Order: sequence, then C-alpha cells, then structure tokens
Amino acid sequence: MPNPVIRWQIITPEADQAAGFYKKLFAWDLSTANALGYRELRSGEARGADGGVWPAPPGKPSFVQLQIEVADIDAAIGKATKLGASVIMPKSVLPEGDAMAVLLDPAGISFVICQLQRRG
Repeated sequence: MPNPVIRWQIITPEADQAAGFYKKLFAWDLSTANALGYRELRSGEARGADGGVWPAPPGKPSFVQLQIEVADIDAAIGKATKLGASVIMPKSVLPEGDAMAVLLDPAGISFVICQLQRRG
C-alpha cells in the first residue's frame, strides 16, 4: 500500500504520565534512547504501527497525530497544500536522516508526513 501510516504519536502536556500509562496498560516497551528524548512505545508485534509520546506546547490540549510515509516529501507537501492543507512545521531533517513536516488538513486535523532515509 503506498503511503502507509507508519507511526502514531500522542502530544500531551503530561508526556511522561501518558507514556507510563500505555506502557503499563498494554505491557508495551518504553524507550527514550534516541537523540530527541522521544518516548517511544513498541508493542513488539509484527502487526500494527508503533508510536510514541511528545510534550505538547505550553497551554495546548492533548491530541493524537498520524505519521504517514511518502516517497517524496516536497511533492507531498505541494499536493497537500493544493488540496487545502496548510503547513504547521516545514520540512525538517531529523538526526538519523529522515525528513518530516507537520501539516493541518482542511478539517483542522494535524498530521505528519515522513520521508524515511533507507538504512541498509
């Protein structure tokens, strides 16, 4: 399937509490061993997408965000904006080489598009 949902994330002011809750509830593995201190949650199963928890900006409510893989992030940003989306966070390259951007769809729902660096 092209453009799969590859990850989910919860954005919340209570990031440690939320990550701990899902870890305990579902017996998921929790790790912050990454360059950004992101709270990664993994089920350990082949099915389903893993996710994580990130702190919300001050004064912002909690929400869930999908991360969708694209082959060409610049083309995806262009197509999304032509269809009525707006860019919240422009394309950024993460420490491991993946590129991401955060957009807002015409209904006001934020989502992330990712172009993954292929690792051998």
